[in-house]
Amino acid sequence: MTPKALRDEILRLPPGERFTLLEEVWDTLAATPGEIPVPDWHKEALDRRLDNPSAGAALAWDDVRKRLRDRTE
Repeated sequence: MTPKALRDEILRLPPGERFTLLEEVWDTLAATPGEIPVPDWHKEALDRRLDNPSAGAALAWDDVRKRLRDRTE
């Protein structure tokens, strides 16, 4: 079965079954994290954040919502 055919078959499942399948697939990925490729740009972003943790200071949820709303107006 081709990847496209598999995807099409999965998309024919009811939402609940797709969600269960997604959980099962995610669990198999989580069980072998060392096998999941991490792009270099992810590693570089993490290094930058670890080098300067105060640059990514946490925001209150209300502030995050306000910023998002301001972007759409």
